[in-house]
Amino acid sequence: MDKELMKKMAGQEAVKYIEDGMTVGLGTGSTVKYLLDALGQRVAEEGLRIIGVPTSNRSAKRARDLGIDVKSIDDVDHIDLTIDGADQIDENFQGIKGGGVAHLREKIVAINSDRNIWIVDATKMAKNLGSFPLPLEVTPYGSTHLFNRLDKMGYHPTFRTNAKGGHVLTHADNYIIDLNLGYIERPHELETILNNMTGIVEHGLFLDVVDMVIVGHEDHCETFEAKRN
Repeated sequence: MDKELMKKMAGQEAVKYIEDGMTVGLGTGSTVKYLLDALGQRVAEEGLRIIGVPTSNRSAKRARDLGIDVKSIDDVDHIDLTIDGADQIDENFQGIKGGGVAHLREKIVAINSDRNIWIVDATKMAKNLGSFPLPLEVTPYGSTHLFNRLDKMGYHPTFRTNAKGGHVLTHADNYIIDLNLGYIERPHELETILNNMTGIVEHGLFLDVVDMVIVGHEDHCETFEAKRN
């Protein structure tokens, strides 16, 4: 199974939905890299004119290097379409994001977009959410107490650390706590609980957000309109 080929298939398929004059949210991650490469090619060869609103410094740099006009979300009045990856998508098209530490910016861009497309390789599709750890962006101040509270709730938290053993930092210099849940039976109920916990800046549950999912396989793509039960 060639995951890179599947990612490339999805990224190249998604670029077809970008039209001249659009303001486009540009997600973060390894699959989005292929989208950006294909988008840069269209800009160079077709003279495609768009404004990109990146969700991370990595995506912003890559877009600029490819000749894509980049602006902050606060410098545009609307976003026509956002294309982003996902770490896991269930059969109801609910998702987990945040493996790349950008889910706060990704959610801000997504909720301000007219339309959202997720691009993934086939391994990211699952019957239920939870086997992929659920990321929380949390304030450093009080994070130990928050961690202990999450542990007592049975959420099996772990601080995300780097190779040197230090905390992984988000764009806002916050920490990441990953919840190792295994199975999320009621995502909306969990969302409400996490939304009401002081110290959590944003969680990686992306519920009722996506409009279309493009799934890359080695030799083709599947496209799904997000119809939920």
